[in-house]
Amino acid sequence: MSTLANPQFAVGKQSCTMSSLYRPLLAYGAGAALLLYAGKAIAAVTWLAAAPLIKVAYVRLIFPRISQRIGYASLADRLPAGVSHAALELNYYSFVGCPFCPIMEQRLDSLQRQMGFHLNRIDVTLKPQILTRKGIRSVPVIEIGEKRLIGHATTEQLAEFIATASAQPNR
Repeated sequence: MSTLANPQFAVGKQSCTMSSLYRPLLAYGAGAALLLYAGKAIAAVTWLAAAPLIKVAYVRLIFPRISQRIGYASLADRLPAGVSHAALELNYYSFVGCPFCPIMEQRLDSLQRQMGFHLNRIDVTLKPQILTRKGIRSVPVIEIGEKRLIGHATTEQLAEFIATASAQPNR
C-alpha cells in the first residue's frame, strides 16, 4: 500500500480530519435541539436554514481566500505543461464540510477531460466507515488501486500522481 500525504507542501495543514468535520455537524444538531428545548421554534428553524448556508459560503467562497492566513497550506495551483492519457479508474473520497474537497474536485474534473481517466466520486459524509476500514482519517483522498494521495494537491501534482500510477502496475 502506497500512501502519500503531499510532501511537497511541508508548511501548513492540507487536509481535514474526519473528527474536525463531524464536530460542526454535531454542533448544528445540538444548536437546533437547544433552541427547540428553549421554546424558540422560529430561531430553531432559522438556525436550521442559515447554518448550512453559512457553511457552504465559508467552504466555497471564504476559505479559498483566507486559507494561508489561518495556517493552512497555499491553495495556489500550477497547471501541468502537458499531460498524457491515463486509462485507469480513480476513486475520489470527499466530505461535504471539507473546504479542500471542492477545490480538488474542480482540479480532478479538469484533468479528467484532459487525461481520460474514469472518476468515481465517493462522498463519505454519511459513510465514514468506508475510510475507517482503509485506515484513512482525513479527506480529500485520491485512490488509484493501492496508491493514495491524501490532502490538497495542485493540478500539476495530481497529474503527476495519476501518470505515475498509470505507468506502474499495482502491487
